[in-house]
Amino acid sequence: MKEFSYQRATDVEGAVALLDADPDARYLGGGTNLVDLMKTGVERPGRLVDVRELPLDRIEPTAEGGLRIGATVTNSDLAAHPEVRSRYPALAEAVLAGASGQLRNMATVGGNLLQRTRCPYFTDTSLPCNKRTPGSGCSAATGEHRNGAVLGASAHCVAVHPSDMGVALAAFDAVVSFETAEGSGELPLADFYLPVGDTPHRETALPQGALITAVTLPPAPVAARSRYRKVRERASYAFAIGSAAGALDVADGTVRDVRLAFGAVASHPWRARAAERMLLGQPAGEAAFAAAADAELAAAQVLEQNAYKLPLLRNLVVSLLTELAEEAAR
Repeated sequence: MKEFSYQRATDVEGAVALLDADPDARYLGGGTNLVDLMKTGVERPGRLVDVRELPLDRIEPTAEGGLRIGATVTNSDLAAHPEVRSRYPALAEAVLAGASGQLRNMATVGGNLLQRTRCPYFTDTSLPCNKRTPGSGCSAATGEHRNGAVLGASAHCVAVHPSDMGVALAAFDAVVSFETAEGSGELPLADFYLPVGDTPHRETALPQGALITAVTLPPAPVAARSRYRKVRERASYAFAIGSAAGALDVADGTVRDVRLAFGAVASHPWRARAAERMLLGQPAGEAAFAAAADAELAAAQVLEQNAYKLPLLRNLVVSLLTELAEEAAR
Protein backbone atom coordinates (compact mmCIF):
# COMPACT_ATOMS: atom_id res chain seq x y z
CA MET A 1 0.00 0.00 0.00
CA LYS A 2 1.27 3.48 -0.89
CA GLU A 3 2.23 5.61 2.09
CA PHE A 4 -0.44 8.21 2.90
CA SER A 5 -1.24 10.86 5.47
CA TYR A 6 -4.37 10.89 7.59
CA GLN A 7 -6.40 13.83 8.85
CA ARG A 8 -9.70 13.92 10.70
CA ALA A 9 -12.09 16.65 9.59
CA THR A 10 -13.98 18.56 12.29
CA ASP A 11 -16.46 20.41 10.07
CA VAL A 12 -17.82 20.18 6.54
CA GLU A 13 -16.14 23.38 5.37
CA GLY A 14 -12.77 22.18 6.64
CA ALA A 15 -13.14 18.79 4.98
CA VAL A 16 -13.97 20.39 1.64
CA ALA A 17 -11.08 22.84 1.97
CA LEU A 18 -8.63 20.00 2.54
CA LEU A 19 -9.62 18.25 -0.69
CA ASP A 20 -9.79 21.51 -2.60
CA ALA A 21 -6.16 22.13 -1.66
CA ASP A 22 -5.00 18.57 -2.33
CA PRO A 23 -6.32 16.80 -5.47
CA ASP A 24 -4.54 13.62 -4.32
CA ALA A 25 -6.68 13.40 -1.16
CA ARG A 26 -9.77 11.26 -0.67
CA TYR A 27 -12.62 11.32 1.84
CA LEU A 28 -12.73 8.35 4.21
CA GLY A 29 -16.08 7.23 5.61
CA GLY A 30 -16.39 3.63 6.72
CA GLY A 31 -13.57 2.60 4.38
CA THR A 32 -15.20 -0.72 3.50
CA ASN A 33 -14.49 -0.20 -0.21
CA LEU A 34 -11.76 2.44 -0.37
CA VAL A 35 -9.34 0.70 1.98
CA ASP A 36 -9.72 -2.59 0.11
CA LEU A 37 -8.89 -0.83 -3.14
CA MET A 38 -5.89 0.83 -1.53
CA LYS A 39 -4.59 -2.58 -0.48
CA THR A 40 -4.70 -3.84 -4.06
CA GLY A 41 -3.21 -0.66 -5.52
CA VAL A 42 -6.33 0.36 -7.46
CA GLU A 43 -6.69 3.48 -5.30
CA ARG A 44 -3.51 5.36 -4.31
CA PRO A 45 -4.47 8.54 -2.43
CA GLY A 46 -1.76 10.59 -0.78
CA ARG A 47 -4.05 11.69 2.02
CA LEU A 48 -7.21 10.41 3.68
CA VAL A 49 -9.62 12.93 5.17
CA ASP A 50 -11.76 11.16 7.76
CA VAL A 51 -15.35 12.50 7.68
CA ARG A 52 -16.97 10.06 10.11
CA GLU A 53 -17.08 12.63 12.93
CA LEU A 54 -18.89 15.28 10.89
CA PRO A 55 -22.48 16.12 11.98
CA LEU A 56 -24.00 14.22 9.05
CA ASP A 57 -25.29 11.16 10.90
CA ARG A 58 -28.99 11.96 11.36
CA ILE A 59 -32.18 10.85 9.63
CA GLU A 60 -34.80 13.60 9.74
CA PRO A 61 -38.21 14.28 8.17
CA THR A 62 -38.35 17.03 5.57
CA ALA A 63 -40.93 19.81 5.49
CA GLU A 64 -42.41 18.22 2.35
CA GLY A 65 -42.95 14.88 4.07
CA GLY A 66 -39.91 12.98 2.87
CA LEU A 67 -36.74 11.90 4.68
CA ARG A 68 -33.29 13.45 4.73
CA ILE A 69 -30.55 10.89 5.39
CA GLY A 70 -27.14 12.18 6.45
CA ALA A 71 -24.17 10.95 4.45
CA THR A 72 -22.40 9.38 7.43
CA VAL A 73 -25.44 7.44 8.65
CA THR A 74 -24.29 3.84 8.83
CA ASN A 75 -26.06 1.17 6.83
CA SER A 76 -27.07 -0.55 10.08
CA ASP A 77 -28.70 2.60 11.45
CA LEU A 78 -30.44 3.25 8.14
CA ALA A 79 -31.95 -0.23 7.97
CA ALA A 80 -33.10 -0.08 11.61
CA HIS A 81 -34.67 3.38 11.51
CA PRO A 82 -38.45 3.13 12.15
CA GLU A 83 -39.35 5.78 9.55
CA VAL A 84 -37.33 4.00 6.88
CA ARG A 85 -38.83 0.62 7.77
CA SER A 86 -42.42 1.89 7.71
CA ARG A 87 -42.33 4.41 4.85
CA TYR A 88 -39.63 2.94 2.57
CA PRO A 89 -39.38 -0.75 3.49
CA ALA A 90 -37.66 -1.67 0.22
CA LEU A 91 -34.76 0.55 1.27
CA ALA A 92 -34.39 -1.21 4.62
CA GLU A 93 -34.53 -4.60 2.89
CA ALA A 94 -31.95 -3.56 0.30
CA VAL A 95 -29.50 -2.43 2.97
CA LEU A 96 -29.93 -5.65 4.94
CA ALA A 97 -29.35 -7.67 1.75
CA GLY A 98 -26.23 -5.72 0.90
CA ALA A 99 -23.55 -6.86 3.33
CA SER A 100 -22.67 -8.64 6.53
CA GLY A 101 -23.57 -7.07 9.86
CA GLN A 102 -19.97 -6.08 10.49
CA LEU A 103 -19.76 -4.20 7.21
CA ARG A 104 -23.13 -2.53 7.73
CA ASN A 105 -21.90 -1.22 11.07
CA MET A 106 -19.03 0.59 9.31
CA ALA A 107 -20.33 1.43 5.82
CA THR A 108 -21.94 4.83 5.27
CA VAL A 109 -24.72 6.05 2.99
CA GLY A 110 -22.47 8.40 1.06
CA GLY A 111 -19.78 5.78 0.66
CA ASN A 112 -22.29 3.21 -0.53
CA LEU A 113 -23.26 5.39 -3.49
CA LEU A 114 -19.61 5.99 -4.34
CA GLN A 115 -18.44 2.39 -4.07
CA ARG A 116 -16.75 1.11 -7.18
CA THR A 117 -17.41 -1.98 -9.25
CA ARG A 118 -16.38 -5.44 -8.08
CA CYS A 119 -15.50 -6.52 -11.63
CA PRO A 120 -12.46 -8.81 -11.17
CA TYR A 121 -10.59 -7.10 -13.98
CA PHE A 122 -10.98 -3.74 -12.26
CA THR A 123 -9.52 -5.00 -8.99
CA ASP A 124 -6.62 -6.85 -10.65
CA THR A 125 -4.00 -4.24 -11.56
CA SER A 126 -2.12 -6.71 -13.77
CA LEU A 127 -4.95 -6.77 -16.33
CA PRO A 128 -6.28 -4.11 -18.73
CA CYS A 129 -9.32 -2.15 -17.52
CA ASN A 130 -10.65 1.07 -19.03
CA LYS A 131 -12.31 2.04 -15.74
CA ARG A 132 -8.99 1.79 -13.89
CA THR A 133 -6.61 2.79 -16.72
CA PRO A 134 -8.42 4.70 -19.49
CA GLY A 135 -7.63 3.42 -22.96
CA SER A 136 -6.12 0.11 -21.83
CA GLY A 137 -9.08 -2.01 -22.93
CA CYS A 138 -11.93 -3.96 -21.34
CA SER A 139 -10.77 -7.43 -20.34
CA ALA A 140 -14.27 -8.45 -19.31
CA ALA A 141 -15.71 -7.98 -22.78
CA THR A 142 -13.74 -10.96 -24.07
CA GLY A 143 -13.03 -12.64 -20.74
CA GLU A 144 -15.21 -13.71 -17.83
CA HIS A 145 -18.35 -11.56 -17.90
CA ARG A 146 -21.06 -13.71 -16.36
CA ASN A 147 -22.11 -10.80 -14.17
CA GLY A 148 -21.56 -8.16 -16.83
CA ALA A 149 -24.02 -5.42 -17.69
CA VAL A 150 -26.96 -6.03 -20.03
CA LEU A 151 -28.28 -2.45 -20.05
CA GLY A 152 -26.47 0.83 -20.75
CA ALA A 153 -23.03 -0.71 -21.28
CA SER A 154 -20.58 0.01 -24.08
CA ALA A 155 -17.69 -1.67 -25.83
CA HIS A 156 -15.43 0.17 -23.38
CA CYS A 157 -16.88 -1.29 -20.15
CA VAL A 158 -19.41 -3.93 -19.10
CA ALA A 159 -18.96 -3.64 -15.33
CA VAL A 160 -22.00 -3.36 -13.05
CA HIS A 161 -22.54 -1.17 -10.01
CA PRO A 162 -22.62 -3.29 -6.83
CA SER A 163 -24.92 -1.23 -4.59
CA ASP A 164 -28.16 -2.72 -3.25
CA MET A 165 -29.10 0.43 -1.36
CA GLY A 166 -28.75 2.49 -4.53
CA VAL A 167 -31.38 0.41 -6.32
CA ALA A 168 -34.03 1.28 -3.75
CA LEU A 169 -32.96 4.93 -3.70
CA ALA A 170 -33.26 5.03 -7.49
CA ALA A 171 -36.81 3.67 -7.33
CA PHE A 172 -37.87 6.49 -5.01
CA ASP A 173 -36.27 9.45 -6.83
CA ALA A 174 -33.59 10.18 -4.24
CA VAL A 175 -31.65 13.44 -4.46
CA VAL A 176 -27.97 13.68 -3.47
CA SER A 177 -26.81 16.85 -1.68
CA PHE A 178 -23.15 17.84 -1.69
CA GLU A 179 -20.79 20.60 -0.64
CA THR A 180 -17.88 22.07 -2.59
CA ALA A 181 -15.49 24.96 -2.07
CA GLU A 182 -17.81 27.00 -4.33
CA GLY A 183 -20.95 26.17 -2.36
CA SER A 184 -23.75 23.63 -2.03
CA GLY A 185 -25.38 21.60 -4.78
CA GLU A 186 -27.85 18.82 -5.51
CA LEU A 187 -28.08 16.02 -8.04
CA PRO A 188 -31.07 13.76 -8.59
CA LEU A 189 -29.83 10.19 -8.37
CA ALA A 190 -31.03 9.76 -11.97
CA ASP A 191 -28.30 12.26 -12.99
CA PHE A 192 -25.71 11.33 -10.36
CA TYR A 193 -24.09 8.49 -12.34
CA LEU A 194 -22.63 9.23 -15.76
CA PRO A 195 -23.26 7.05 -18.84
CA VAL A 196 -20.46 4.62 -19.59
CA GLY A 197 -19.78 5.74 -23.16
CA ASP A 198 -16.06 5.83 -23.91
CA THR A 199 -15.14 7.28 -20.48
CA PRO A 200 -16.03 4.57 -17.94
CA HIS A 201 -13.45 5.98 -15.50
CA ARG A 202 -15.71 9.03 -15.03
CA GLU A 203 -18.37 7.52 -12.84
CA THR A 204 -20.37 10.37 -11.26
CA ALA A 205 -21.35 13.95 -12.02
CA LEU A 206 -20.02 15.18 -8.68
CA PRO A 207 -17.68 18.17 -9.02
CA GLN A 208 -14.03 17.57 -8.13
CA GLY A 209 -13.58 17.48 -4.35
CA ALA A 210 -17.31 17.44 -3.60
CA LEU A 211 -18.40 15.94 -0.28
CA ILE A 212 -21.77 14.18 -0.19
CA THR A 213 -23.68 15.56 2.80
CA ALA A 214 -27.10 13.91 2.54
CA VAL A 215 -29.53 11.88 0.46
CA THR A 216 -33.13 13.07 0.43
CA LEU A 217 -36.12 10.88 -0.31
CA PRO A 218 -39.15 12.85 -1.50
CA PRO A 219 -42.57 11.90 -0.14
CA ALA A 220 -43.86 8.80 -1.92
CA PRO A 221 -46.99 7.17 -0.48
CA VAL A 222 -46.54 4.21 -2.86
CA ALA A 223 -43.21 3.42 -1.16
CA ALA A 224 -44.97 2.22 1.99
CA ARG A 225 -45.88 -0.95 0.07
CA SER A 226 -42.51 -1.84 -1.41
CA ARG A 227 -40.04 -4.72 -1.44
CA TYR A 228 -36.47 -5.46 -2.48
CA ARG A 229 -35.51 -8.82 -3.93
CA LYS A 230 -31.97 -9.97 -4.64
CA VAL A 231 -30.67 -13.02 -6.48
CA ARG A 232 -27.13 -14.14 -5.67
CA GLU A 233 -25.08 -17.21 -6.30
CA ARG A 234 -24.98 -18.22 -2.64
CA ALA A 235 -27.31 -17.51 0.27
CA SER A 236 -24.63 -15.91 2.43
CA TYR A 237 -23.34 -12.38 1.87
CA ALA A 238 -22.66 -11.93 -1.86
CA PHE A 239 -23.13 -9.33 -4.56
CA ALA A 240 -26.24 -9.59 -6.71
CA ILE A 241 -26.43 -11.19 -10.11
CA GLY A 242 -29.83 -9.52 -10.44
CA SER A 243 -32.05 -7.52 -8.11
CA ALA A 244 -35.17 -5.37 -8.12
CA ALA A 245 -36.80 -2.77 -5.90
CA GLY A 246 -40.52 -2.36 -6.48
CA ALA A 247 -43.49 -0.48 -5.08
CA LEU A 248 -47.09 -0.84 -6.16
CA ASP A 249 -50.37 0.98 -5.54
CA VAL A 250 -53.45 -0.86 -6.77
CA ALA A 251 -57.04 0.40 -6.76
CA ASP A 252 -59.92 -1.82 -7.93
CA GLY A 253 -57.44 -4.22 -9.47
CA THR A 254 -55.74 -1.53 -11.56
CA VAL A 255 -52.23 -0.18 -11.17
CA ARG A 256 -52.49 3.39 -9.92
CA ASP A 257 -48.79 3.97 -9.17
CA VAL A 258 -45.66 1.87 -9.52
CA ARG A 259 -41.93 2.22 -8.94
CA LEU A 260 -39.35 -0.23 -10.26
CA ALA A 261 -35.55 -0.30 -10.37
CA PHE A 262 -32.99 -3.01 -11.18
CA GLY A 263 -29.57 -3.80 -9.78
CA ALA A 264 -26.57 -5.71 -11.16
CA VAL A 265 -27.60 -4.95 -14.74
CA ALA A 266 -25.77 -1.70 -15.52
CA SER A 267 -22.98 0.61 -14.39
CA HIS A 268 -25.50 2.30 -12.08
CA PRO A 269 -28.82 1.44 -10.40
CA TRP A 270 -31.27 1.15 -13.29
CA ARG A 271 -34.67 2.85 -13.05
CA ALA A 272 -37.15 0.83 -15.10
CA ARG A 273 -39.15 3.73 -16.48
CA ALA A 274 -40.40 1.94 -19.59
CA ALA A 275 -41.89 -0.79 -17.40
CA GLU A 276 -43.45 1.80 -15.09
CA ARG A 277 -45.10 3.66 -17.97
CA MET A 278 -46.46 0.46 -19.41
CA LEU A 279 -48.00 -0.65 -16.12
CA LEU A 280 -49.92 2.51 -15.24
CA GLY A 281 -53.63 1.94 -15.67
CA GLN A 282 -53.19 -1.76 -16.44
CA PRO A 283 -54.72 -4.72 -14.55
CA ALA A 284 -52.43 -5.76 -11.71
CA GLY A 285 -51.67 -9.28 -12.88
CA GLU A 286 -48.84 -11.51 -13.98
CA ALA A 287 -49.46 -10.93 -17.69
CA ALA A 288 -49.08 -7.16 -17.35
CA PHE A 289 -46.06 -7.52 -15.07
CA ALA A 290 -44.30 -9.82 -17.54
CA ALA A 291 -45.08 -7.55 -20.50
CA ALA A 292 -43.70 -4.55 -18.59
CA ALA A 293 -40.50 -6.41 -17.77
CA ASP A 294 -40.12 -7.41 -21.41
CA ALA A 295 -40.59 -3.79 -22.48
CA GLU A 296 -37.82 -2.65 -20.13
CA LEU A 297 -35.45 -5.39 -21.23
CA ALA A 298 -36.10 -4.90 -24.95
CA ALA A 299 -33.04 -2.64 -25.16
CA ALA A 300 -30.78 -5.16 -23.44
CA GLN A 301 -27.54 -6.21 -25.12
CA VAL A 302 -26.26 -9.49 -23.78
CA LEU A 303 -22.83 -11.07 -23.96
CA GLU A 304 -22.04 -14.73 -24.39
CA GLN A 305 -22.16 -15.54 -20.68
CA ASN A 306 -24.81 -13.21 -19.23
CA ALA A 307 -27.93 -13.82 -21.33
CA TYR A 308 -29.39 -15.63 -18.30
CA LYS A 309 -30.01 -12.24 -16.70
CA LEU A 310 -32.97 -11.48 -18.95
CA PRO A 311 -35.24 -14.36 -17.84
CA LEU A 312 -33.91 -13.94 -14.30
CA LEU A 313 -35.00 -10.29 -14.17
CA ARG A 314 -38.30 -11.00 -15.90
CA ASN A 315 -39.16 -13.66 -13.35
CA LEU A 316 -37.97 -11.43 -10.51
CA VAL A 317 -40.22 -8.57 -11.61
CA VAL A 318 -43.26 -10.82 -11.99
CA SER A 319 -42.69 -12.44 -8.59
CA LEU A 320 -42.08 -9.16 -6.77
CA LEU A 321 -45.01 -7.25 -8.27
CA THR A 322 -47.35 -10.21 -7.88
CA GLU A 323 -46.48 -10.37 -4.19
CA LEU A 324 -47.22 -6.65 -3.80
CA ALA A 325 -50.50 -6.94 -5.74
CA GLU A 326 -51.64 -9.81 -3.54
CA GLU A 327 -50.86 -7.77 -0.44
CA ALA A 328 -52.91 -4.88 -1.80
CA ALA A 329 -55.87 -7.18 -2.41
CA ARG A 330 -56.04 -8.47 1.17
